[in-house]
Amino acid sequence: MKIVVGLGNPGSRYCGTRHNVGFEVIDTLARHPSVGAFREKFESLVAEGRVDDETLLLVKPQTYMNLSGRAVRALLDFYKLSPQQLLVVCDDIHLPLGKLRLRARGSHGGHNGLRDIQLHLGTEEYPRLRLGVGEPAIGEAVDHVLGRFRASEQPIITEAILRAAQAVECWALQGIEAAMNRFNAPDKLAQPPSSRSRSSPRAAPPAPATGSTSPPDSATLAEATQPIPAEEADSNRIPHQPGNSSPPSSCEDASSSSCSPPGNPSANS
Repeated sequence: MKIVVGLGNPGSRYCGTRHNVGFEVIDTLARHPSVGAFREKFESLVAEGRVDDETLLLVKPQTYMNLSGRAVRALLDFYKLSPQQLLVVCDDIHLPLGKLRLRARGSHGGHNGLRDIQLHLGTEEYPRLRLGVGEPAIGEAVDHVLGRFRASEQPIITEAILRAAQAVECWALQGIEAAMNRFNAPDKLAQPPSSRSRSSPRAAPPAPATGSTSPPDSATLAEATQPIPAEEADSNRIPHQPGNSSPPSSCEDASSSSCSPPGNPSANS
């Protein structure tokens, strides 16, 4: 068994934001018919699927970003798994829009979700997949990560989410080194999907040039992911019921494009 944790904030107010791309990757994987319904446990929404003979748990913590470590620790303890059997998927403002970067270990890099996971696990030795959401202007980190993608950015981020889902499957089947070799993008700005991936559903205009501004400091980032008081949280979010055959999506506007999700590759189209 392996666990894939996509980081994000629960509730419709965060639907489609840059900080929630981890949720979008999990939702993309969960659309495959071999994946069961999401259920609430370990302060998370958890669905189970298979990649060949490997059981894969798809997890969206509902604790808010900077408390994600609580859910991750509970999952590893219950299933008696090591941190190396975990893959965390999150956004990264230090990467150009649409760029993927897998690592077998490393620091939290100022990301509050990774910071809390590191705190609860007591180690940096766990794989992570970062998805570039573009660099904010100085002093605009909060608005940037809690804001939504512009229309011109949507084709690039949609294609990147599909590739991230494929990278998750590669990690589950072949390990982190193989996934790094295949999916880590070169150090350059994101290009339109048609020029970067054979699996791109359609051509898209080039991404707008990113600025050369300096990344925000950790104190600014911390403000972006503080938990919201219970009374301000989205009271209309309805947990998915086991009897519902469709897995919940973190956003009603999530892409309808397909990817290479968990399951027997021979059964995939």
